[in-house]
Amino acid sequence: MNKITEFLNQSGTFYLSTVENNMPRVRPFGAVAEYDGKIYICTNNQKNVFKQILVNPNIEISSMVGDKWIRLEGKLVVDERIEAKGAMLESNPSLRSMYNENDGIFEVLYFTEATAKICSFTSEPEIVKL
Repeated sequence: MNKITEFLNQSGTFYLSTVENNMPRVRPFGAVAEYDGKIYICTNNQKNVFKQILVNPNIEISSMVGDKWIRLEGKLVVDERIEAKGAMLESNPSLRSMYNENDGIFEVLYFTEATAKICSFTSEPEIVKL
C-alpha cells in the first residue's frame, strides 16, 4: 500500500479543502483507495464539493496520526470507469449502504500532480510525490 494511502487510512478522517468564489471550503472525508497505481477519493456528484472540484481541481488534504500530520496537495481527475468505482467500494465496504457503481451519483476521483509532506515536531518532513 502507498505510504500516503496508508497514512490517510490510519487517520480515519481527513480534511479536504477546495475553493468556492475565492473562499476556502473544508470538510471531513474518510474513504480512500488505491487503484491502477493511483490514489482515489470519492463523493456524491450532487454535493458542492464535487461541483467545486470540477471548477478548480486543485485541492489539499490534511490529517493527523499520533504526532505526525500529512498535507497532500494536487489535482483531482474524475474517473468514470466502473472498475475504479468498484475498487473504491471494495476498499470501503461501508460505502455500499449509500452508493453503487451504476447509481448515477457516485463519483471517484484520483490524484495527479500530487505531493505529500508528512511532518512531525521531532523529525524532518518526508516528501512523497505521486
